[in-house]
Amino acid sequence: MIHFSSVNELLAFKSDLTKKADSSKTRIRICSTGCRAKGALKIRDAFHSEIKKQKAQIELVETGCQGLCAYAPVVSIDPLGIFYGKLSEKDIPMVVAQIAAQGAALNNHVYSEKGKFYPHLSEIPFFKSQKKIVLRNCGYIRPTSIADYINRNGYMAIAKALGEMKPTDVIDEVTKSGIRGRGGAGFPTGLKWKFANGYKSDTKYFICNGDEGDPGAFMDRAVLEGDPHSVIEGMLIGAYAIGATHGYIYVRAEYPIAVEYSTLAVKQAREMGLLGENIFGTGFSFDITIKQGAGAFVCGEETALIASIEGRRGMPKPRPPFPAESGLWGRPTVINNVETLASIPQIILDGGGAYAQLGTAGSKGTKVFALAGKINNTGLVEVPMGITLRQIIFDVGGGIPHGRTFKAVQMGGPSGGCLPAEHLDTSIDYESIKQAGAIMGSGGMIVLDERNCMVDIARYFLDFCQKESCGKCVPCRIGTKRMLELVTRFTQGKAETGDIEKLHALAESVRDSSLCGLGQTAPNPVISTLRYFRKEYETHLHDKFCPSGVCKGLFRYEIATEKCTGCTLCAKNCPVKAIAGEKKKPHTIDTIKCEVCGICVEKCRFNAIAPMPNKQLNQVKK
Repeated sequence: MIHFSSVNELLAFKSDLTKKADSSKTRIRICSTGCRAKGALKIRDAFHSEIKKQKAQIELVETGCQGLCAYAPVVSIDPLGIFYGKLSEKDIPMVVAQIAAQGAALNNHVYSEKGKFYPHLSEIPFFKSQKKIVLRNCGYIRPTSIADYINRNGYMAIAKALGEMKPTDVIDEVTKSGIRGRGGAGFPTGLKWKFANGYKSDTKYFICNGDEGDPGAFMDRAVLEGDPHSVIEGMLIGAYAIGATHGYIYVRAEYPIAVEYSTLAVKQAREMGLLGENIFGTGFSFDITIKQGAGAFVCGEETALIASIEGRRGMPKPRPPFPAESGLWGRPTVINNVETLASIPQIILDGGGAYAQLGTAGSKGTKVFALAGKINNTGLVEVPMGITLRQIIFDVGGGIPHGRTFKAVQMGGPSGGCLPAEHLDTSIDYESIKQAGAIMGSGGMIVLDERNCMVDIARYFLDFCQKESCGKCVPCRIGTKRMLELVTRFTQGKAETGDIEKLHALAESVRDSSLCGLGQTAPNPVISTLRYFRKEYETHLHDKFCPSGVCKGLFRYEIATEKCTGCTLCAKNCPVKAIAGEKKKPHTIDTIKCEVCGICVEKCRFNAIAPMPNKQLNQVKK
């Protein structure tokens, strides 16, 4: 393997790759990371076998996430521009034959929306509104190939920084871009680097925070699995700017593919002279160690993460001093998350001004979100700051499945907030989201529909935060536990008059007195649902009724005779045979047998089954 001793050698290598590249060659790009959960590796093997069998001149390229996870396993065909999803092994012979013949796309596997087929990736609404900077290479390159990365301008930014810029120039450019940390707090990246640059020390450190622990979030994992060299290059640039000589990629062991690909990428970069001593002969030295975390949510907090790397229990500590002054082993340390670092090379190449053209006055650039929950196009999206929630959920995300009604979107991870429909036109920027009652967080976005109980949602996220509390400070350790007990009483029909007020007061106390960000934001799900969905709490309290049909014991199912057509689908699927009735005549539910599992509701095509208060049932019986 070539070892670059100068910037010119890297440029010559890149030039040679460009000359050899054949853009007319037919390639099938298959996601072999996230799509593994949907059988992507079997599809890959089937493609290999069929290409060989048909003697087709097609190259198969294994990539990271391509974004549209709802259609997994997915493939993109170059240069035809066709996008296929939801493939099975039996489909592969037909797909290979179509590609080899360059015939019309197979409609049964292309994206469709409202009865319209979209065979080409460039036409699909999910992709059209996106602006990819962080995800610029994900889904296009082999994450295991450093040559693929270099061929798409990889390591050109560090070459530019080392060859043409002083460390302060780099900081100025990042500051000019306006990028703020994408890990959740939104602190200006350029300012953080400037602080660390200003402190004198014999040793400084640069850390990549890949400890992504939010339920439903997979932004950082996807970047480390799909484009690990972009993160390494971002760290190189940051290290040069602050004067660091060693760095850590802190990634949780629960992400085995991210660990494997990051480790391989570091090895490749080191062998080619892009990490180590005297990089490009400039005198700048920097190397990286992969540190696997054990999966504690609190280690996403900077000081807890540092404690974990030092071999201590991951617990936060009071600040100041901030890590930029006294971090890892008491030395100046910068911690940036994966998404922030993957943005840096493009900022250096294009200039901070170009990046700042995107977004709003206070929130520049793009933001990656993981769309999950009750939304048609679950997956990974990157959109410009300033786009509205409505555009993300309905234009990019394709809206709510089965014609149901949007109820809320939960943003900012487990300690984020729930925003109702009245805030759908809120701009995606740090200030607007906070003012509405949620936080940007790292980018988790869970969509909820009419069948989600907001009291139960608050209980779910509070339960997560309570279990992940490190226990160091009393407000978080005890306060979240008492809050969870109170919310659980609502979901069990045991809440008493005054509990809403107690819950609200306790939430504010935990928020205002906890030591770290986890404790300070843990009450957010309760505070935001009390703010926007207080009526649901009151219904659980006064009527002992869960109108969404979620909290068992607080509702029964009833079939509306005027809507029921007697199709028998509910009765056939009821696991306890609680539904009876003649074909083509309204059915009834035996509420004694019924276990309110909800299968009948899911199966009913006429929206004829709805939750009703148990209290009414008791009155009928009397």
